[in-house]
Amino acid sequence: MNPAPTVSFEDTAIAFADKSDAELYKTYLLFAAMNNNSLVKMGGGMMKKALSWNLPVKFLIKKSIFEQFCGGETIQECTPTIHKLAASGIGTILDYSVEGESNEASFDHTMHEIIATIDMAANSGHIPFSVFKVTGLADSDVLAKAQLDQEMDAQDKAAYSRARARVKAICQRAYDKGVRVFIDAEESWLQETIDQLCYDMMELYNQERPIVYNTYQLYRHDRLDVIKRDFERAQKHGYFLGGKLVRGAYMEKEARVAQQKGYPNPINPSKQATDDLYNQALKFCVAHVDRIAICAGTHNEQSCYLLMDLMAQRGLAPSDERIYFAQLLGMSDNLSYNLAHAGYKVAKYVPYGPVEAVMPYLLRRADENTAIAGQTSREFGLVKKELDRRKHK
Repeated sequence: MNPAPTVSFEDTAIAFADKSDAELYKTYLLFAAMNNNSLVKMGGGMMKKALSWNLPVKFLIKKSIFEQFCGGETIQECTPTIHKLAASGIGTILDYSVEGESNEASFDHTMHEIIATIDMAANSGHIPFSVFKVTGLADSDVLAKAQLDQEMDAQDKAAYSRARARVKAICQRAYDKGVRVFIDAEESWLQETIDQLCYDMMELYNQERPIVYNTYQLYRHDRLDVIKRDFERAQKHGYFLGGKLVRGAYMEKEARVAQQKGYPNPINPSKQATDDLYNQALKFCVAHVDRIAICAGTHNEQSCYLLMDLMAQRGLAPSDERIYFAQLLGMSDNLSYNLAHAGYKVAKYVPYGPVEAVMPYLLRRADENTAIAGQTSREFGLVKKELDRRKHK
């Protein structure tokens, strides 16, 4: 057993090394504003209204919250961000974050956009993964019907067949180019359909190494059992399991729908239960790393320390390609930069898309930062600490 490299997530000099004083002060002002819950709620509503009324606010949005959390409006606009992250040993995961369009033309457009991110990854060396949501390629009502095993008419069957063909086209390109691809998790009433698509793609494309990764939301109390089931399935069918482990993104919606429809809430009863389950999942995956490759998508410091210790206990080098850490652009730089500095494999999710189209994503980031206990205060405090350090050095 080799001891894990010493990493301090309090080291702000490393965390913000690639930010100038002016950039850091701008970040400070943004998180100061986001620390105010009522301001976030009011500001979000005002931004949406201003955009819907075609008021000239796009420039302001682009130069503030958009710049903090997004790489650009197009793949090409993300290039400076990709290079900046790469200079600190951090990879990029290009995330086309356009939401809410549900028609066949938009599904086809999204498929071509994801394939373009795969092609860019293959030619870059700084983009270790691509990612997509199945609801970006398929009507969610059709996915839900497939999960319930409802009788589908000819139109629904044709729509599902087209959705599956889009998923297959993306995974085929990822396999051909040697680029790993995440299939994101979604709501529980769609997830079994998505899981089934993942199994089919893994069986096709993960025979030699992990290319297709499923996503496990560990705020759902059954997900560790599902990981174990999926591991057994991968063993039985002779393919590698790729797993992105996250805590989860639809908690309030899941609870509300469960109550409305009268079935048990699929979410853990407490934050601690979710943390415990997440860490148990890390332990299981690292114990079976010869068959499972993982990406730990987490902003939780204790989970990162645990994963480092688990790797050391198994004698795994920080640079082992089978284990990645990932955080969102603009958040938890104290984790990403310090982990990368110590030699671990780290990637940042870099969302992109037209400002108007990624507003739902941006408002979720703002809400999350105010809703997660202390998240904005933590980010704000670290930026303030670094500004103070620079002033007095």
